[in-house]
Formats: sequence, structure tokens, C-alpha cells
Amino acid sequence: MQYQVDTHTHTVASSHAYSTIHDYIAVAKQKGIRLFANTDHGPDMADAPHFWHFVNLRVLPRMVDGVGILRGIEANIKNIDGEIDFFGDYLKQLDIVLAGFHEPVYPPSDKATHTKAMINAIKSGNVDIITHPGNPAYPIDIEAVARAAAEYGVALEINNSSFEVSRKGSEANCTAIAQAAKEFGTILVMGSDSHAAFSLGGFARAQAIIDEVAYPPSRLLNRSPSALLAFLAARGHETVNDLIALFNDDDIGDGANN
Repeated sequence: MQYQVDTHTHTVASSHAYSTIHDYIAVAKQKGIRLFANTDHGPDMADAPHFWHFVNLRVLPRMVDGVGILRGIEANIKNIDGEIDFFGDYLKQLDIVLAGFHEPVYPPSDKATHTKAMINAIKSGNVDIITHPGNPAYPIDIEAVARAAAEYGVALEINNSSFEVSRKGSEANCTAIAQAAKEFGTILVMGSDSHAAFSLGGFARAQAIIDEVAYPPSRLLNRSPSALLAFLAARGHETVNDLIALFNDDDIGDGANN
């Protein structure tokens, strides 16, 4: 099953990634990806792009050869207060804001601290999607996080890269997250977390977890471009309105090609 939406990609602007926007567009066309988010690491990461990189994302076209581009960031959760490394009116210029824990910015401590920091990020209103919450280096109270995410309309990510190249040992946590999300009505999204364009739209391992717990497809943001854009618009991202106009209402189906 090939979904048409990927919310989590990194380009050469983060120097531990290896593809350009042009590379991603070419692969998206090959794979039938109609909308992807450019979400390089926030500026507090050692090799992240400068703050101005995110301010200047407005120069990217909305659509190239039928592929829509979301201007975004994978910000870093910096502390127990849930603060991230992008702020103020600059957040309003982005289409999508992801945030997660990364060891170089916020070293692991204990379950209670991780849980409080993540829930505070969720409550802040600044974050649309929490990335790789199943990371075993950062144990959390999964039910508490899933409840908070449901209450504040924030999506939790099932990160496909966590099962293949990074954050090994995430499977059990991610299964528990998907089960809790199903129970509490939390929105889920699958992210490739691609650091090279070849893996754009690669969700096989994440999809297996979604299927295992029988998570409702109607709450999965990858189901169509229009579903993701409607979610972002509801969260106050007025910048996506021009993209919404480019996708038809009939996209709000399951968004997957068998």
C-alpha cells in the first residue's frame, strides 16, 4: 500500500542528510507521493541549518510537477517546559511544525521528566506532530501522552526509520502508542524520517504496527493530502490555504493506492 503523503524528511541543509529538494521531488513523482513536508532539524542541533533557513522557506514553490511541498521544521524539545527552538511569529510562517527529543539538544533523563516535557510541548500550541515518541532512550507515560495529544489535537508519529536505521528497539513502544491512540482518539501519522530521498514514503514497518492494532484509517493523516492540509488548517496554519486549493475535495478518501 503506497500512501501519498509524507510529513517527515530531511535535506542536505541538515548535513547528516544527503538529498536535495530536487531529489525528493523526483522520487515523489516515481512513487506517487503527492505531498511531502520539508522538515530539517531545528537550529539548536549541531549541524542544523541556520534560523534563517526556516524563515526563507517561503521561496520554495508550492507545487512542482504535481508534487506539493510543505514548508516545515523538525524542532527540538529543549527542556521540561516543552519549549522548542523556533518561536514567535516565525512559527506562523511555517506550514507544519514537528518536534521531538534529540540527544545532542536534550539528553535523556527519566520517564517523569520526559513525559512532562512532551506533554508541555503538546500543550504549548506550537507543535503539530510529536516525532518518534516511541524512542526507547526517552521512556514516557504512553497513556498520559496519548490523552494529552488527543485533548490538544496534536498528532503522534509512528516513525518508520526507528525500525530500520535509528532508535532500534522502538517496536514495543510504538505498538503501545498506536494502541493508546486508538483507545483515546489520538491522531496518528506515519513519517519516513528520510535522510535520503530513496526512503521517501517508506512506511512498511510503521504500517504493520498500524494494522496490528487495527487503528482507524480515518484518523491517519497520511490517508490523503487533503486530510493532512485540513488538519494543519484547523491548527491555525493559514499558510496552507493556497495548497488546499490545489487539491480536490475527492482526495479525502483513504489516499492509498493498492
